[in-house]
Amino acid sequence: MKFSTIIFSLPILISITALFGSCSSDRKKQAASQQAAGPRPPTRADAYIVKTQTLLDQIELTGTIVANQSTEIHPEVPGMVTAIYFNEGANVSRGALLARLNDADLRAQLNKLSVQLKIAQQNENRSAQLLKIQGISQQDYDMSLLQVNNIRADMAILNTQIAKTSVRAPYSGKLGLRLVSPGAYVSPQTPITTIIQMSDLKIDFTVPEKYSNKMKIGQFVNFTVAGNERNFTARVAATDANVALTTRSLQVRATVQGDKTGLTPGNFAKVKLNFEPDHNAIVVPSQAIIPQARGKKIYVYNNGVAKFVDVETGARDSAYVQVTEGLKAGDTILVTSLLTLKPDAPVTIRNIVNGDNKTSAKEGEPQKTL
Repeated sequence: MKFSTIIFSLPILISITALFGSCSSDRKKQAASQQAAGPRPPTRADAYIVKTQTLLDQIELTGTIVANQSTEIHPEVPGMVTAIYFNEGANVSRGALLARLNDADLRAQLNKLSVQLKIAQQNENRSAQLLKIQGISQQDYDMSLLQVNNIRADMAILNTQIAKTSVRAPYSGKLGLRLVSPGAYVSPQTPITTIIQMSDLKIDFTVPEKYSNKMKIGQFVNFTVAGNERNFTARVAATDANVALTTRSLQVRATVQGDKTGLTPGNFAKVKLNFEPDHNAIVVPSQAIIPQARGKKIYVYNNGVAKFVDVETGARDSAYVQVTEGLKAGDTILVTSLLTLKPDAPVTIRNIVNGDNKTSAKEGEPQKTL
């Protein structure tokens, strides 16, 4: 059985051997024909002449409208709410009474001390008269006077505690929603309402790290908010002390200028920043940039050869990218046929591209710089 199996497989082996021999022969013929035809012709590509131009550096960021002051109002002492004196959303002045807590026990203690003070003062007056006729010693008089002063100090403490049962507005502003009702027992951790100072509004936003040195105190910024077609203006008032490590951005705060109608704390805002233009910026078509695992590269045309060059980029839009390092004015870069190009491969310039215009370059003639 084993011998018959080998005899049966022999024709198959012969067929496979013939097939490989045929393929090898075809490859040799193809290589020979390519060698006879000569080397592969240079890749034809469009080029762009690098030049400097003015670059308007504008960025758009997101921000948030914030109040000049915003406070959550809490009672200073625990107790039961006996009365509420404000309406939700009302504007109040500084010191306005907002709520009152039960102070009956404190006032009862105050009345008790008032009676004790009256008696202590009478004793102090008698001691003073006796001291004049040397009926008592100076020490006895001092003890009676000390008792009077101690009672007065205790009364001052109670008056302070009673004052804390009255919850008042810390500054003029607009109140929020009422969060408690009469009869509720509250503690210093219980919020009663919120108050926001609406007279001065600010806008907070963050800028990328590379723009942090360009932010100046007093600089004006423009912004818009959702649902409002107006363009608002703000002036930079302060920046954070350092760049955030997590986001690599700088926190900026600006005060809103002019009419603030239509703005509410918490509004989402779109901020537009305009920096000084760069009059010597190098800008290239975006299709010339080849992203790599580490950095970006560009093909530079040099004496008929495509050179792979590392570059660093800056601002960009839909059509062009700023190159900050790696190129200089006058360099010729390739903008088409990039997928078929290889480093140090021969290349022939087909057209010189300049924006939307193209200038044909005939073979054997010098290239025209636009």
